[in-house]
Amino acid sequence: MRKSILIGVCLAALMPTAISTGAQAQNVEGRVGKLESEMRAVQRKVFPGGAGQMLQPEVRAPQNEQGPGPGSPATSALADVNQRVTSLEQQMTSLTEQIEQNQNRTRQLQDAFDNYRRSNDARMKTLETGPAPIAGTGGPTEPDDPSNGGPSNAGSSNDGPSRPTTRPETASRPTTAPTKVSVEKPSTGDPAEDEYMYGYRLWAAKQYPQAQAQLKKVVADYPKSKRASYAQNLLGRAYLDEGKPSLASMAFYDNYKKMPDGERAPDSLLYLGQALTKLNKPADACKVYDELNDVYGAKMASAMKGQVAAGRSAAKCK
Repeated sequence: MRKSILIGVCLAALMPTAISTGAQAQNVEGRVGKLESEMRAVQRKVFPGGAGQMLQPEVRAPQNEQGPGPGSPATSALADVNQRVTSLEQQMTSLTEQIEQNQNRTRQLQDAFDNYRRSNDARMKTLETGPAPIAGTGGPTEPDDPSNGGPSNAGSSNDGPSRPTTRPETASRPTTAPTKVSVEKPSTGDPAEDEYMYGYRLWAAKQYPQAQAQLKKVVADYPKSKRASYAQNLLGRAYLDEGKPSLASMAFYDNYKKMPDGERAPDSLLYLGQALTKLNKPADACKVYDELNDVYGAKMASAMKGQVAAGRSAAKCK
């Protein structure tokens, strides 16, 4: 009888502990279920395609667990689980914040890339269409083609009445490469004239390397022809139009020094001043314009005088 009473007393004493342990286990189970649900949501964000990948938790069970020493209170397994679940919750919160920050940075990068792409597309469209040529701009008038009225403004010509035409393309090169077209070589029975006209047509078609080779050939093969001065001057222009002012300046200088009485010698001095200005040598350009006025000023047409004044202004001559 006394033994039964003692057992009942022990059960009554243990009853609150059992109830408390059961409640704690139920609470931990609920927290674990919530963590599993949140982990699945994170998994869907990190691995939207699935691929069966899983994030490994950083929490590990304690290593080298040893039993409590004599006289030390034992730590319950439920308390260990509760501590690990708390750590998991903290890591889950940190991971969620990192994901949100990464998503925000990704959106910012995407917006910046979209803006760059729109801007780049607009620039490419502008380059493809190219700016419209503006009439009335450019360098000196270029009637190097005898069919367009003879030589330059420097003096008279035996090729017929002067009818200068302004060529806008000599001042600004197109932003896109011109389409290469077939250029026909003339055949009039005058070799010097035909060779020069062929070089002129190549230059007009903006086939500058081919034009340069052809014009050099004219100067070398027909040095006594009046077209030698034309060809040497146009050679400098071909270099200038191709964006090679250094080579252009040498071609213009050679035309003036070797053929000072040639019909294109004044034009070469004018273009030489422009080439030197492009080479950032304004002082030398001013000397060239002074030389042009001194040597050819008396027979320069008013149009060329205006071009000389414009060149001196660009070089800031005194």
